This record gives sequence, structure tokens and C-alpha cells, in this order.
Amino acid sequence: MNEDWSDREVELVVADYFSMLIDELMGIKINKTNHRHALMPLLKNRSDGSVEFKHQNISAVLTEMGYPFIKGYKPRFNFQRSKLIMVVDRYVRAHANIESKFKMFSDAIPEIIKTVEFSSWIVSAPEISEIPNKIKTIRRPIKINYLEREQDNRSLGLKGEELVLNYERYSLIAAGKDKLADKVEWISKELGDGLGFDILSKNINGSDKYVEVKTTKLSKESPFYFSLNEYNFSIENQANYHLYRIFNFNQSPQMFKLTGRYDEFCRVQPTHFRGEF
Repeated sequence: MNEDWSDREVELVVADYFSMLIDELMGIKINKTNHRHALMPLLKNRSDGSVEFKHQNISAVLTEMGYPFIKGYKPRFNFQRSKLIMVVDRYVRAHANIESKFKMFSDAIPEIIKTVEFSSWIVSAPEISEIPNKIKTIRRPIKINYLEREQDNRSLGLKGEELVLNYERYSLIAAGKDKLADKVEWISKELGDGLGFDILSKNINGSDKYVEVKTTKLSKESPFYFSLNEYNFSIENQANYHLYRIFNFNQSPQMFKLTGRYDEFCRVQPTHFRGEF
């Protein structure tokens, strides 16, 4: 069994991770294998698998901090919690340019690089990961959740919703339901965001289908955020409520679909509270 990672090893792997992450966010192609092979001689006889797993641990820390993470390094939550969180937080504090890169990425007006083929863009949803123990919270004077900031990017949201609007019409026409396709409505654009869903579509039998769209330029494991109103609406209309999660938007968009109420198809974590008198 390998010994625990030393402070120096963790510092090295965190620095290597961030060098890749910043390149990826700026649209620069990265070679994970080359990075890993260059890093390994500096470590204590670590295997390829152990280094890759540590990168995935860093992805998990970043999601908890509200930071984007590298595509292909799915967050894994079994790690030396206090040490890894401390090193990641210290690295971000010491490199002021990192958060400016996060901001640029979150606020960028997205453009789709490839044409979306609706016949093949649906993939399976990610499995719900296990978190054995609660991750230690990092308390900071100023904390920006860049994952939530990206989701609040109105241009990104509108383009994702427009894709889904076209997809729903395409699917109904493909099923021979042209008249139902004509009834698909872009509710959030026409009436605003307060109804708990974005697209009013139709099931094959003609009944209403409520679609909420969440779009990201990151990978499919990236967390998403929803309001109490959306949560309650999903409970009240769970038989016809659908979450459409579009990911990898600015390169080659794909999507997975989930049906029902939020607390049945994902792990729900409260992030805000309201006090009343």
C-alpha cells in the first residue's frame, strides 16, 4: 500500500492540475497523459492510476468550492480532505489571475463550435456519487460561486433553451406529431422565469410536458442550481416534469434527460436560507 501523499506531493499535483485547468478554460488543448508523465518523477513512486485519482479528488474539491474543473476528471470525493482543501485554497489565494480566468470563462458569450445532431446528442445521465463524510467548509471573506455564475449567464441559458425548443419540435415531428410540434412554447422567454420551467412541450399523447433546461460549457458531472420554485414545481408535476441538462456547450453539445422530482434523481444540497419575522 502506498504511503499517504506528502504536503509537497499534494502541492505539486495541485499546481499541475491548475496549469491544465486554466489552459482548458481558455480553449487551449491539453494533453493529460503528457502532464501526468512529467509530474510522476517528482512524486514518490506513484502509479498512473493514483495520480489520475488525485486529479479527480481535486475536481471534487473544486466543485465544492464553486470552481470549474477539468473535463475528463470526474469528481471523486474520497481524499485527504483537510490537506487537499487547504492546498487548493492556498494555491488560488496565491495566484490572483486564477479567479479572473474563472470569471472570464463564466461570463463568456458562448458559441457552438459544431452543428448539433439531435439524432445522436442524448447520453446517459451521470450516476449519483457517494460522499462518505461532509467536506470541510472553507470560509473566506469573499466567495464567488463560478459554477452558479456560469449558469446565470443569460446568453448561455437562452441558447441552451433555444436548442431544447428546436429539439422538442424535432422529436415530435419525427414521431409524426407535426401538430403537437407547433404547440411547443418557449415559456421562460415569453412569460419570464417564475413558472418553474422553461419549455412547455407535448407528450406523444398530447398532454403537457414541462421542461427545465440547465446549460453548461463544462462536463456533465458539473453541479447545477435550481430554485425553490423549480423544486416545488417538480414535486407538484413530477409525472410530466423533465430536467434537460446540456453540457460541453461551446464545443460539441450533448444532453441527458431526467424525469420526476429533483430529490429523486439527484442529490439535493441546500445553499441558501431565508429568515423571516
